[in-house]
Amino acid sequence: MSEITPERPDFFLQHRVLLERAVSATTSREHWTPYPESPSTSIYGADAPANGEAAFRAQVGTPFELPGHPGSGEVPATETSPYGLPLGITYPRVTPDEAVAAAKAATGAWRAAGPDTRAGVAAEILARLNAASFEIAHAVQHTTGQAFVMAFQAGGPHAQDRGLEAVAYAWAEQKRHPASARWAKPQRKGGPLALDKTFTPVGRGVSLLIACNTFPTWNGYPGLFASLVTGNPVIVKPHPAAVLPLAITVRTAREVLAEAGFDPDLVILAAERPEDRTAGALALHPDVRIIDFTGSTEFGDWLEANARQAVVHTEKAGLNTVVLDSTDDYRGLLGNLAFSLSLYSGQMCTTPQNLLIPRQGIATDQGAKSADEFAADLAAALDKLLGDPARAAGTLGAIVNDGVLKRLEQAAGLGRTARPSAPVDHPEYPEAVVRTPLVVRLDAEADGDAYTREWFGPVSFVIGTDSTEHSLEIFRTTVREHGALTAAVHSTSEAVLAAAEEAALDAGVHISENLTGGVFVNQSAAFSDFHGSAANPAASATLSDPAFVTGRFATLQSRRPAPAEEAARA
Repeated sequence: MSEITPERPDFFLQHRVLLERAVSATTSREHWTPYPESPSTSIYGADAPANGEAAFRAQVGTPFELPGHPGSGEVPATETSPYGLPLGITYPRVTPDEAVAAAKAATGAWRAAGPDTRAGVAAEILARLNAASFEIAHAVQHTTGQAFVMAFQAGGPHAQDRGLEAVAYAWAEQKRHPASARWAKPQRKGGPLALDKTFTPVGRGVSLLIACNTFPTWNGYPGLFASLVTGNPVIVKPHPAAVLPLAITVRTAREVLAEAGFDPDLVILAAERPEDRTAGALALHPDVRIIDFTGSTEFGDWLEANARQAVVHTEKAGLNTVVLDSTDDYRGLLGNLAFSLSLYSGQMCTTPQNLLIPRQGIATDQGAKSADEFAADLAAALDKLLGDPARAAGTLGAIVNDGVLKRLEQAAGLGRTARPSAPVDHPEYPEAVVRTPLVVRLDAEADGDAYTREWFGPVSFVIGTDSTEHSLEIFRTTVREHGALTAAVHSTSEAVLAAAEEAALDAGVHISENLTGGVFVNQSAAFSDFHGSAANPAASATLSDPAFVTGRFATLQSRRPAPAEEAARA
């Protein structure tokens, strides 16, 4: 265990109250966060916005420094801002074998430190990441295309919430058993059989984090911190287009680890060129025992099938579905859905894609609305939401890559267009590629090939069905077969809501009901909402729950006879 000295602070003592409160929040499921989501100077300090932007700007066009990082040479610049800003940042190069060897060599003292020390170090890393939220926000904005406020919230405090949530679960599960116990079995004759036993949580081995382009920190922090706190070193393999947010994270983690007296190689950055394809090589390395992945279904399925030596946690793609039956707040329904479809240009793994509505229509407080009328009204709600270019840019952000544009173009040739996608001029970044959502009218019977595949990006389908019962059956079947991360239902009937809940349980997906206000189906709150479900094909893990952390460690015991005089008293 690393000795606590005046030069090596006791981070567990500093953060124990925070950790206990976090564990309590995972149990109560109430609203709680220690990291304010508002980018306000009254919270983060008057100089925080300027200092954060200056730190980001100073990094542009320069090598990213990670003192003492293993490997040699550098990875050339691979990031281009969706807003048109050249980044030109290079990163340290490390081969898969070098990364794994360095990570393994760093493990011993970290394992011996125990859950309390590890949780304290993780909490300090998160505290420093929170202090750097403005710098991280600019890094997220200019690698993912998120608008700045969303980049601040999702890339900063909300990601930190998810990281702390994973810390809480990992810490609590390792402390489920006592560190030591006296076992005494009475005997018919003589004294009891007495053993002294110890129980030590031991990490599974090297952990690999394969991060995505769109939410590198929000999706990445749970696996990173769950693995660290359970005693495992972590190799962070960012998406080549979104390295900087995780490079800042790795730098911060390495600094805190060194201050605490541990080898900073417990966290390693494995940056790569797109053509290097190091994720596959790392994933199959025999010493990589844990994998966390967010990205395409194709690669996620490959990991699950081939990385047999590792515990694999994936978040992939799915058919996020909304079942429309009836509503007593049609205006609120339309506004809520319009925002859900528009937020970050639909480039969220939780954005609704398939909107199922009976062809003959639904009952609303504004009268009956047919499927065609609903599609037209949704288009009008989108027009209203996105009519002002500045407001539209703040909601939509920028298109993250050409693949999204290609899918958008392909989807425009399907069915009947209820609302075409249109470009928006960004008032601050004229080179940004901004597109409004496309809404296409499909039919459940005729267009199954279209809506049973995922169209990641600003693409949604209004799908006419025979009835609400038909909609629920399509929902149940398509999610069970193809997966989903979110689902929603709108109905004034308790019977329909109950049927939708039952269908969601059958399909293995979380469901939201009658959202018409300021809570949206594609947003989830740490410590309260579960994100993802191992119960359908879109994911093999939930962020976060006990199952997300328990496979990362084993509790190993040692036992020996108790001293004779103590055994006699047992």
